Amino acid sequence: SVTESRLKILNLFMDQPGALAHGDIEKKAGEKFDRVTVYRTLQTFVEKGIIHTIPTADNSVRYALCRDECSEGHHHDHHVHFICTSCDTTYCLDDVVTPELKLPKGYVAQQIEVLAKGICNECSGK
Repeated sequence: SVTESRLKILNLFMDQPGALAHGDIEKKAGEKFDRVTVYRTLQTFVEKGIIHTIPTADNSVRYALCRDECSEGHHHDHHVHFICTSCDTTYCLDDVVTPELKLPKGYVAQQIEVLAKGICNECSGK
C-alpha cells in the first residue's frame, strides 16, 4: 500500500541523480519518519524491484532506482556503479554493462558487481 513514508522516500529517489545512503534518506525525509520506518521502506522497495543496492568500498550500502527491467524479486541491474572521489556521489552507469565472466566449471554467478571510482563529469568540469 502507498503510505506517506513510501511516497516521500520514492520522491527522494526520483529527485536525486545519484544513489542515496540510508543516512542521507533519513536526513532528507525529515524527523517525521524514524530509522526503522526508513529501513523497512527501503527493504520493501528492494524486494519489489523499485530500487537496488550498491555496495561501497567502506562496506556500507547505497540505494538507487531500478530501471524498468527490474521486477519483484528479480533485479536486472548488471551495470557499472561509479563513485566520485571528489563529491562522493554514486552513479548508476546504465549504459555500461558489466563484462561477462568466464567462471570455472561448477561456479554459477548470481550477481556481478562492478564499482569504479574516479572523478565524475560534474567535478571534472566536462
